[in-house]
Amino acid sequence: MKTSISFGRLAPALAGGASAVAIAALCGVTAALAQDTTAAPEAAAAAPAVTPEVAYIFNTLLFLIGGFLVMWMAAGFAMLEAGLVRSKNVSMQCLKNIALYSVAGLLFWLTGYNLMYTGVDGGFIGSFGPYAFDAVGGNALDTGYSTASDWFYQMVFCATAASVVSGTLAERIKLWPFMLFTVVLTGLMYPITGSWQWGGGWLSEMGFSDFAGSTLVHSVGGWAALSGALILGARKGKYGPGGQVTPMPGSSMPLATLGTFILWLGWFGFNGASQLAMGTIGDVSDISRIFANTNLAAAAGVVVAMILTQILYKKVDVTMALNGALAGLVAITAEPLQPSVLQAIIIGGVGAVIVVFAVPLLDKLKIDDVVGAIPVHLLAGIWGTFIVPWSNAETSFGTQIVGIASIGAFTFIVSAIVWLVLKATVGIRVSEEEEILGLDKVEIGVEAYPEFGTGSQRM
Repeated sequence: MKTSISFGRLAPALAGGASAVAIAALCGVTAALAQDTTAAPEAAAAAPAVTPEVAYIFNTLLFLIGGFLVMWMAAGFAMLEAGLVRSKNVSMQCLKNIALYSVAGLLFWLTGYNLMYTGVDGGFIGSFGPYAFDAVGGNALDTGYSTASDWFYQMVFCATAASVVSGTLAERIKLWPFMLFTVVLTGLMYPITGSWQWGGGWLSEMGFSDFAGSTLVHSVGGWAALSGALILGARKGKYGPGGQVTPMPGSSMPLATLGTFILWLGWFGFNGASQLAMGTIGDVSDISRIFANTNLAAAAGVVVAMILTQILYKKVDVTMALNGALAGLVAITAEPLQPSVLQAIIIGGVGAVIVVFAVPLLDKLKIDDVVGAIPVHLLAGIWGTFIVPWSNAETSFGTQIVGIASIGAFTFIVSAIVWLVLKATVGIRVSEEEEILGLDKVEIGVEAYPEFGTGSQRM
């Protein structure tokens, strides 16, 4: 169970449990011990426990390393979306992704963190107001980690939820209404539902479990994206009479593939650092197990997506393979520690199955999801959260369903209200003419590939 002030998880780190041999190895003195291997067992047996200072440093380091890996996922989303939209909308997607990350950073400091973690006490919401970091040079050991490192790590998760929405609504949504929605999502909606579990709220009291955020991050973004897609409508020309679907290929499969690999890399911080402690041998061992299961699930997602598309369409679809990897990652995120190797592979593989069948289903329902974020983040997130009790006996399927349904209902309804208010006031969709020209030209005036644009002059 991931919480910000996770004393239950951090207690072993504070109490100690790693040997002095491990600390010595990190300090570069294992070479001396290696000269006399017979002395190693005696040295380990006589070693004192890790001090609170050392545990504090390692826990803080975990947050910082995990945080910048998850921050790098923002680049992954930007590249994935840039590759999967048409060339006339690439600059807009790049702008939206750096903008939403920045908005999330400000809003999660202004009110998001306290709403999610301060004063929840088994309830439904925390407190309003900006978050205060430790003083410069502070050395308070009672938390077990630097408060700024914890805030940074939690903030990048908030930004990830907003990134999910960006890709689904690409190519037809106005920039500033999207940014206004991002303010509400990152400053209010995400922190409130997050407080229910990670902040020690009512779902946490019930026993709901979502280790690193299959539902609390990915499905939250997915529900917000789904409500936006329904209200915004499909791209012009995407759906025709009689169920006709017009393919709109992305601009760059190399960019989309690069984005997927970046996200895959960042996910090791997303899941691994959600252990929230690195001050004991047990914690480091668990983090390693999380890395392995995360990678296995993603790999299974790719292979399953390739096999299924070959069977169904007589050729492998690279976009399905990319989204298969992401679906496997999303699915294993709810419980990346407890599953066996086989369970991790099955969980990730089923995530890919969901994507392969859900993408055409959305087209049949005329729900236009440009990058496939709804199947990947919403549906695979639901699957991953639901299946947690299969490997974690401390949870129950009933409780998992309650958590999935309550978070989904809140996010979808509030998102729909915000989208409808924006639609009725400032409008959320560009005109048909502007959509045809592309958002790069009409919304921001900077084309991603100007030498290939209409009316361009080639040297």
